[in-house]
Amino acid sequence: MQAVNYARNQVHVLIEKGTIAADRWSRLRGLIGCPTLRSGEGQWLLGTQCIHTFGMRFPIDILFLDANGCVIYSIHALQPWRISPYIRNATSVLELPAGVLRQTGTEIGDPILIVLGETD
Repeated sequence: MQAVNYARNQVHVLIEKGTIAADRWSRLRGLIGCPTLRSGEGQWLLGTQCIHTFGMRFPIDILFLDANGCVIYSIHALQPWRISPYIRNATSVLELPAGVLRQTGTEIGDPILIVLGETD
């Protein structure tokens, strides 16, 4: 899975090689147990309106997306052992390495294209 921000006549790859958490257990587990997120890695959580970082060891950037794939809320460097706000209109969430949102200039309203690979 890949996630690409194509706003403002620019293309920024947010996730080059990501995983998908589509069921309840995989969403609950999320990135727990991962030692870190490397550049280009991330996770897409489907059907999610709130996330937690319990059990994690590193901060992450968070994007909440609506049904059209547009960013409706973002969090920069959410620290371990925290809970995000509940975002009512969110249909999915992207979890990214801390700093990606700032590096790519990703903002609320940006359209995010999710590209599924053969192994997703």
